[in-house]
Amino acid sequence: MTDSLKILIVAGGLTHERDVSLRSGRRVANLMPQNGHTVEVCDLNAQFMPTVAEFEPDVVWPLIHGSVGEDGSVQDLLSLISFPFVGSRASSCVLASNKPSAKALARLAGVATPKWLSLRQALFRQVGAPAIIQSIIANDAGLKFPLIVKPTDGGSALGLSKVSTEDELRSAMVDAFAYGDTVMVEEFIPGHEIAVSIIDLEDGPIALPPVEIVTDDGRYDYDARYNTGRSEFFVPARLSDEATEAVKEVALKVHDTLGMRHLSRIDLIVDDEGTAWFIDANVSPGMTDTSLFPLAADEYSSFQDVLEDVAQFAATGK
Repeated sequence: MTDSLKILIVAGGLTHERDVSLRSGRRVANLMPQNGHTVEVCDLNAQFMPTVAEFEPDVVWPLIHGSVGEDGSVQDLLSLISFPFVGSRASSCVLASNKPSAKALARLAGVATPKWLSLRQALFRQVGAPAIIQSIIANDAGLKFPLIVKPTDGGSALGLSKVSTEDELRSAMVDAFAYGDTVMVEEFIPGHEIAVSIIDLEDGPIALPPVEIVTDDGRYDYDARYNTGRSEFFVPARLSDEATEAVKEVALKVHDTLGMRHLSRIDLIVDDEGTAWFIDANVSPGMTDTSLFPLAADEYSSFQDVLEDVAQFAATGK
């Protein structure tokens, strides 16, 4: 018999991923009362602090995707007011949510990750876009077309482009800067797109069954993530037993290296030689009907049971 909890779900916020966040929040909010919990949903606005004070939750579940929801800001605030919350502490959120930082730490830990460089918008204004674009094209660092261009923060593949020409690179940089002040240009690794969700509770982190993503045009972009029919998912991923254990091991190593807790999702590419390349770490995985964490949880046991275990453990404040 589990303890009945008062759970405050925080969803929405003023981010590019507001709609996805609201969908995640509604889905979790609809499932948790079935286990006897009292659940309230709050937006991240001026009513947030009064709602926390009035509701006095046993645990807060931040489901804000991107921006202040994953960069440690909300987590620092919840620590200030001494409420247990689901997810990684602020210090880990800072590291995990910034893609270059996460990749640098993963590489230091011995994890393969595609080559990259990051460029601030201020640099383009001072040096000039043409000079920077030409430097990217002519570089000696091993960054050759095709390339991946994306914002260094945020999720849901917003602002992400695969480019193969100078014109595409120039356009992709403009698109990516619409979502943040810093853009990452990354080596493209062909292979199988794999997501490994992790739950990290009393007995330590457990990698759930890997999910393989196949899209109709090879791009797992925002539309492919949240519009039914664009993507096909294989759970567990169509990997050999050896490759499955390898991707789980890499995901667990990244989760541990970044100091994450309770839950995370680690995105990888497995190339034709079986190498697992770390791409991204997700502090607040999506919980929508088309999200990857629920698919992995249902294959492991059930999504509802996993939510229950995460909420109960997070409420202890550990």
